Amino acid sequence: MNASKTDQALEDQTSQTAILVSSPLVTRARWAELVGLPIGVVTAQCDRGLLPTLRVGKYSLVNVEALRVLCARRAEEFSL
Repeated sequence: MNASKTDQALEDQTSQTAILVSSPLVTRARWAELVGLPIGVVTAQCDRGLLPTLRVGKYSLVNVEALRVLCARRAEEFSL
């Protein structure tokens, strides 16, 4: 394979593995789909408070923005 084909293959693979979330709130089922976990695992994580959620009526939504902020803060704690 020449360099341009290799670069294109790598770019295609990267675009397939990227998780793009356009909304700061997603359903538990959508979050499970995005991260590749079974819905039962995501439900248990939400119920135990491991994932930040927001209740909107009868729906419990994963707060992706709050999770991003939490991860950024934790990453700062471990930076040298």
